[in-house]
Amino acid sequence: MIKKIAHIGLATRSIGVSMEFFKNALGLELEATEIVADQKVRVAFLKVGDSNVELLEPTEQDSPVARFIEKRGEGFHHLTLEVDNIEAHLIRLKKLNVRLIDERPRRGAGGRRIAFVHPNSTGGVLIELAEPAGGDTKGNG
Repeated sequence: MIKKIAHIGLATRSIGVSMEFFKNALGLELEATEIVADQKVRVAFLKVGDSNVELLEPTEQDSPVARFIEKRGEGFHHLTLEVDNIEAHLIRLKKLNVRLIDERPRRGAGGRRIAFVHPNSTGGVLIELAEPAGGDTKGNG
């Protein structure tokens, strides 16, 4: 079952610059920052009610987020949906012939188990499925 929109990921060249707007202009509160080494990205989570805005800053020139920014510019990167059983969702999507980037869950920010659905199957939107780590329901990851 899909529980909620966990977060919206925004690609940025600089978390520091982006934070100025989100904190000062919108009054959003920084919840956490983290480097996700295998994805070559630094993330910052800003609390919005029961959900988050996730700022994604590439840590290396060859990272997926750096390539995204180079091709499309800064802005909307992905939508994350919180799920209660990521394996069951992936099996169901595979049976429906949905194109997956990840056929098995991997670790994301905050130790959450994540998997991405390819934009070719979603009308152009990169969708991340995220299962909270150890009962975490903050929506990060």
